[in-house]
Amino acid sequence: MKYLKKILLILLLIILSITALLVGKGYEMYREAIKETPLEEKVNEIKSRENYTELSELPETYINAVISVEDHRFYKHSGIDVIAIGRAVVNNIKTMSFAEGGSTITQQIAKNEYFTQEKKMTRKIAEVFMAFKIEKNYDKDEILELYINTIYFGNGYYNIKDAAMGYFGKLPKDMTDSECIMLAGIPNAPSVYAPTENPDLAKQRQKQVMLKMIKYGYLTEEEAEKIINEDA
Repeated sequence: MKYLKKILLILLLIILSITALLVGKGYEMYREAIKETPLEEKVNEIKSRENYTELSELPETYINAVISVEDHRFYKHSGIDVIAIGRAVVNNIKTMSFAEGGSTITQQIAKNEYFTQEKKMTRKIAEVFMAFKIEKNYDKDEILELYINTIYFGNGYYNIKDAAMGYFGKLPKDMTDSECIMLAGIPNAPSVYAPTENPDLAKQRQKQVMLKMIKYGYLTEEEAEKIINEDA
């Protein structure tokens, strides 16, 4: 028993040492990124991009769909979703992979604008530090607005206005509920869910988003059925 306790203590010290090392490297990566491009400068650069769209120009259905499918606790957390991360860790252990990350909307902005898409632990930690920085300096609506202007929708569309015009030939404010929900589902896998590439898969994804909206109280089953029937 004495030897077992020693072994467990040694393993714990090793784990803590590795964790501290990773956190240190992640923080250093974050510091280098923010030094190279300060957050305010980055945000101003995003807002100066062609076709930047303000949150007030978006249909409520689109906003609700994005929150439902991407980060349903968005207005409750401070940059990271501990519950989502815990679930992702459990699922990754089960599958022996790093497929899930539990990223929030804020973390996705950090990843897309400052870091690579590589699934490395140090990058993930740097992303967390950046998410905290973003949340400290901007309110939730500002963060959501930045998000919909920095995500990829496939077919070379890197913001909501480009996507709405490209896929539907209309401004975001003129999108139907069906179009709003479809667009909200595309960024998860743009090459798979782009309606011009795989219309059947795009419709399947749209239904998945609707289910999320029903689950989190943004749609009733009757409203979802009406939207589906309008497309028929």
